[in-house]
Amino acid sequence: MPDGSKTDRPRTRIQQRNRDLIAEAALEVFSTHGFRGATLDNIASEAGLSKPNLLYYFPSKEAIHTQLLSTLMDTWLDPLRALDAQGDPITELLAYVERKLEISRLYPRESRLFANEIVQGAPRMLTSLEGELKDLVDEKVAIIRDWADQGKIAKVHPYHLIFSIWSLTQHYADFDVQVRAVLGGEEPFDEAPAYLREVFLKLLTP
Repeated sequence: MPDGSKTDRPRTRIQQRNRDLIAEAALEVFSTHGFRGATLDNIASEAGLSKPNLLYYFPSKEAIHTQLLSTLMDTWLDPLRALDAQGDPITELLAYVERKLEISRLYPRESRLFANEIVQGAPRMLTSLEGELKDLVDEKVAIIRDWADQGKIAKVHPYHLIFSIWSLTQHYADFDVQVRAVLGGEEPFDEAPAYLREVFLKLLTP
């Protein structure tokens, strides 16, 4: 799939290395400063490349940002895709909570990049939100609703259940500085998994 680079021919090892450097640098800059606050000069400097060299690979700041968001969407959706209609409902939902929390632990910058895009009105990924994301959520909502109708889990609003899972897990990445300041240096992910498991277990148990 075209990704905003000047060529889709097979890349040399150096070209791939430079693209990886740019992606890593852009992730750092965008997650720290947001799209509007980031500049090509910042990204090039972070990557250790000249601005003309960066522009050889990506024609604009927006092209880099769009490529990062495109890659991020799969990371974001995979935990929900794994929710299995044939599994034990409470086990499946608690496992989803754990997977989402692990994403926040492992990919805090990616989480903040996503959050910044949403806060700005999702100008570069609204189509994906209204299409791929909504389709997947609708599919899993039907499963959750069926579990509730069968009495396998408590009667909960399935969309708001998913929103709650997103909010309570992504908070640890998006508000990392605040969380750590309040905890006074305690590692938030030491206690968060058990706490969230208890919260959702009580909510979901019939």
